[in-house]
Amino acid sequence: MLEYTISEKIADSYFAKFKSALNSDAIIIGAGPSGLICSYFLAQKGYKVTICERKLTPGGGVWGGGMFFNNILVQEEAARILQEMEIPLPVPDKGFYTIDAVFLASTLISRAVGEGVTILNMISAEDVVFAADDSIAGVVLNWTPVQRDKMSVDPLMAVCKCVLDATGHPAEVVNTLLRKNNITLKTETGKVMGERSLKVRDAEEATVEHTGEVYPRLFVSGMAANAVYGAYRMGPVFGGMIRSGKKAADLMEEVIKEPAPVYS
Repeated sequence: MLEYTISEKIADSYFAKFKSALNSDAIIIGAGPSGLICSYFLAQKGYKVTICERKLTPGGGVWGGGMFFNNILVQEEAARILQEMEIPLPVPDKGFYTIDAVFLASTLISRAVGEGVTILNMISAEDVVFAADDSIAGVVLNWTPVQRDKMSVDPLMAVCKCVLDATGHPAEVVNTLLRKNNITLKTETGKVMGERSLKVRDAEEATVEHTGEVYPRLFVSGMAANAVYGAYRMGPVFGGMIRSGKKAADLMEEVIKEPAPVYS
């Protein structure tokens, strides 16, 4: 009964992984560069980290480079973070490292999983979980096809000490929180301010500057941070994304060290 054994092994191992992921120190929504790097540095310190990625393939916007020219640029400060992750880099030219996008995406995924990060692909976060004090204490999960096709299928919940919205331009977690609840964000307007048009230098710095806690126990990184705070986009330059992921890990660690949220 080889056929049964194959199915049994896959089902048993997956559901063990899924069950374990339902209670994490940190849950990251979106497996783009900032989310993967954040997960790596948290897991490296021994924290339990789960990434939920709505698409089949983790890696976010790295794979396509610029307009499907699958190379990206990274600056020196961000390159030092990649070197800390033992990712080999080419010789820089004019202040930039030109990196093969497929190599970088696949290596970031490999480094994260190698440190013990659980990546659940084809799973979307359709809502958040509130703790008793109305801080964010988890996410509401469903299969991506269920959400995409608007099926009437109830979700499951995963709990954690903090959540990172690393969903990129749509800032999906923050927008869902704002749309469904009468809350105020830590932005100038208290609302999602919306992404502005491209301005590379300012966007790179803003990505790092705005990375942080936008609502109790809910953090933003990468382009989600720029979208929430009304900053510019930057195109296929990924230094800000990389630095953002590292900063998010440092900030989230402080929350993870605090007592776990109390559920009502």
